[in-house]
Amino acid sequence: MTTEAILKALSNVQEPDLGKDLVTLNMVKDIVINGDAVSFTIVLTTPACPMKDLMSRASENAIKLLVNKNAKVTVNFTANTTSTRKDDQKVLGGVKNIIAVVSGKGGVGKSTISANLALALAEGGASVGLMDADIYGPSVPIMFGVRGARPMMKEVNGKGMIVPLDKFGIKLMSIGLLVDEKNAVVWRGPMASSAIRQFVTEVDWGELDYLVIDMPPGTGDIHLTLMQTVPVTGAVIVTTPQNVALADAKKGIAMFSQAQINVPIIGLIENMAYFTPAELPNNKYYLFGKEGGRKLAEEYDLSFLGQIPLVQTIREGGDDGVPAMVGNDELTKEAFRNFTAQTVRNIAMRNANLPQTSLIEVV
Repeated sequence: MTTEAILKALSNVQEPDLGKDLVTLNMVKDIVINGDAVSFTIVLTTPACPMKDLMSRASENAIKLLVNKNAKVTVNFTANTTSTRKDDQKVLGGVKNIIAVVSGKGGVGKSTISANLALALAEGGASVGLMDADIYGPSVPIMFGVRGARPMMKEVNGKGMIVPLDKFGIKLMSIGLLVDEKNAVVWRGPMASSAIRQFVTEVDWGELDYLVIDMPPGTGDIHLTLMQTVPVTGAVIVTTPQNVALADAKKGIAMFSQAQINVPIIGLIENMAYFTPAELPNNKYYLFGKEGGRKLAEEYDLSFLGQIPLVQTIREGGDDGVPAMVGNDELTKEAFRNFTAQTVRNIAMRNANLPQTSLIEVV
């Protein structure tokens, strides 16, 4: 066996999402050959890549078929998360991908989706932050069991910076950590927008593969402020199956599709897709209609990221400060893992095939 022969064999192994082989994509590193034993490292586009096992098996088969049928193949993995930021990177300079989770209306479980997306990304090995940008109705302190906690301050390059909380392996920031939860945040639009700018310019987020931003419902000042302040990699649209929610989800899709904004939509996730009682885990009851989110995704030619069931444990976990991804219900964990896997794949394809992210200019 030679290095050249190994590379030639691996040139037949495709990266499933990017549509090119591992060698062309320069994803093969550190080939070591010792008799019949060969080891090498595949550099993934994200630590949370759902295709690791598939690429490992395909690589082993290629070497045994084309190089040495007795080869003992060891495939290692590392990751260099892709990013296509196009700015001076003075703001959130260490953050590779900024994901906005949005909905046209409230009550569709957007915060639940954001929290468990962030946790599932971290479970896959990515470094992740979660910013609660819902100024008027912050949910993160309750959902992560950090009510009453206050972030610390530190000095970075002579400037005072807020240190986000660390919980379940991800960094958290919310207006609910700065304001007494008994007090209403009665702010006009400019003040709310100023708070969002502070969350991205005066919080020490550090080095992150993904920053998930739980956006407020609707299409307004805060959304525009965020996209004018940092280059957003893409948006995840959250809806429930019924027509009322779908009608508002269309407004969210329309906002990100406007020519002057043109932020890529990573896909659409249907939350509360069906009810499954704990005692009948194989039963599905479509309380809010059936397949509405899937049909909307097809109508707008968007990627459908999956369905999240309406399960009692999801609600209980959110109220008790233990989100589904760190709970004990494997059914809901699997739903969120599948959704996150598809989201990660779409982000990698977006970074490989679409123009660089940049700040928008809206008058």
